[in-house]
Amino acid sequence: MSKRILVPLDGSSQAWEAFEFAIDEFPDDELVLLNVINPAEAGYSAQASIPSFSEEWYEHAQSEAEHLFERARDRANGRDVVVTEDTVVGKPSRAIVQYAEEHDVDQIVMGSHGRSGVTRILLGSVAENVVRSSTIPVTVAR
Repeated sequence: MSKRILVPLDGSSQAWEAFEFAIDEFPDDELVLLNVINPAEAGYSAQASIPSFSEEWYEHAQSEAEHLFERARDRANGRDVVVTEDTVVGKPSRAIVQYAEEHDVDQIVMGSHGRSGVTRILLGSVAENVVRSSTIPVTVAR
């Protein structure tokens, strides 16, 4: 029976390493690529208060997600792997866990930026939060 493997993509080299790992480790399973559009990235600048700015920002974020998915399809081309794609809006760690729970995902495979010390404390770790919050297995590829 085929599994559903969730692979969050944010364009980082670590996310691509996780994607390659998932292709190699789960060649007979469905890879669900997820891009999370984080509204916090729109910022609080003067532009952010202009109604059209947030719409333009969101459209740009959707376009970036489609570009990521296109690159993923190119990387998976010829490797006989089933890939589906989805985009959601929210705080990345929470959105990943919620998506996995709501879409019958069997495992999450994701990259880690490998931050440590003060930067990890200040910036947090999406991978760490997913590991702590998820009720399904999480593999962190580094």
